Amino acid sequence: RGEAIRHGELPQPAPDSDMAERAALGFAQAFPGQSAMSALTQPQVQVFRRGAIAAGVCGLLGPGLLVQTLMLAGLGLFGLILAFRVWLVATGCFLPSRRSPVPAVDVLLPIYTILIALKDEAGSAGQLSRAMRGLDYPADRLDLKLLIETGDEATRTALLAEAWPEGTELLVLPPGLPRTKPRALNYGLERARGAYVVVYDAEDRPDPDQLRTAARAFAVGPAPLACVQAPLIGVPEHGNWLSRQWALEYAIQFGRVLPALAHYGLPIALGGTSNHFKRSKLVEAGGWDAWNVTEDADLGLRLARCGARVGVISPPTLEAPPKHASVWLAQRSRWLKGFLQTWLVLMRTPLSAAREMGWGGFLSMQLTLGAAILSALVHGPWALWCLICVIVPGLHLGTLGTCLMVVSYIIGIATGLAAPRRDGAGAIAAALTSPVYWPLQSIAMARALYGLWHQPHFWAKTPHDAPVV
Repeated sequence: RGEAIRHGELPQPAPDSDMAERAALGFAQAFPGQSAMSALTQPQVQVFRRGAIAAGVCGLLGPGLLVQTLMLAGLGLFGLILAFRVWLVATGCFLPSRRSPVPAVDVLLPIYTILIALKDEAGSAGQLSRAMRGLDYPADRLDLKLLIETGDEATRTALLAEAWPEGTELLVLPPGLPRTKPRALNYGLERARGAYVVVYDAEDRPDPDQLRTAARAFAVGPAPLACVQAPLIGVPEHGNWLSRQWALEYAIQFGRVLPALAHYGLPIALGGTSNHFKRSKLVEAGGWDAWNVTEDADLGLRLARCGARVGVISPPTLEAPPKHASVWLAQRSRWLKGFLQTWLVLMRTPLSAAREMGWGGFLSMQLTLGAAILSALVHGPWALWCLICVIVPGLHLGTLGTCLMVVSYIIGIATGLAAPRRDGAGAIAAALTSPVYWPLQSIAMARALYGLWHQPHFWAKTPHDAPVV
């Protein structure tokens, strides 16, 4: 694997305004009903308004009955979500390894496009260059697109100072809105030459074997297989509790939940990086929605609506968790805002979405994506109410509330203990203290709701550090 492109020699095609416009508006124009360019539709606004009016009338006529009905419905939904999560985690624990044998003959490997959208990433250029040059894939079959925004001269200078694999291009996007990662990815997709496409982030350290394993999975997989997701592993700095909680979430999601969903052929909300696509299937689905700030989750569920399958592979990508509360909050609020966008888009035509996904897939989507939204809404208020009941004399949770709290905490901690672990003691401590972490989601959700109303397409950039190995 030679370093064919050395310092200062990186090709830089001229910015293409027409291509940038298609990157921003192409999906919204081709699939207007599935784009987050507009948030709530008028019919959805009417449904929410009528629901609020009906609840208000019921509250006036029979407040006790309304409260009991909501409590029973909430308890049933809560139990269903917990049972489904336990089933997925248990399944993920007993699935065999996904590592497949790698083809020995390089000539059978197709051109592979790598898309990396960068913004204010000058500090990551060196480690990104090393990670890309470390991939175990023929250098003459790599098609690497480094995508930056106009005016990001610090990142451009840093990239030009590094060595890159043969076939690398530096693509500068013309000015335009929205300034989002999916817009940049669509821009790069138009110039992609590979049969397969993978998305990486600036701080990623993918396993050198990842491209070969993905190519093998596509070669031997069923025809509907459109994407394979590599596991993302958070590598926290020692002693940082917030980073360890973030890493634990990733371990549960990518080590247990996603393999189980793939095993059963259920819809998967993709991670933001290390997802590998058949380019033909990706183009057929319309690429990414430039107006959705979690374009990965949206695309994964949209593939399910198209009848495509998402699988998983085992070679991981190392990522650095956010170390500071402000960074975590900005990132998590963007995720939740994007989850809300994705869910609202799917619920514009719920019957059509259910028919396209299959009713089992639609229910699974509600118990994963919907549950993530619901838990972020209720964890904070519920934890506050529990604390008030402990402190204030005369108030108590009651038998049902106490059982609910105990069962949810036991299952949550057990789920954390069942996650794959890189370091034993730190991961166990994170699992045992995870109930303290859950209410923080509600703070991020409050910010997400505000952002969805005032700045629905604003991309809160996450500063990146290189992962600790």
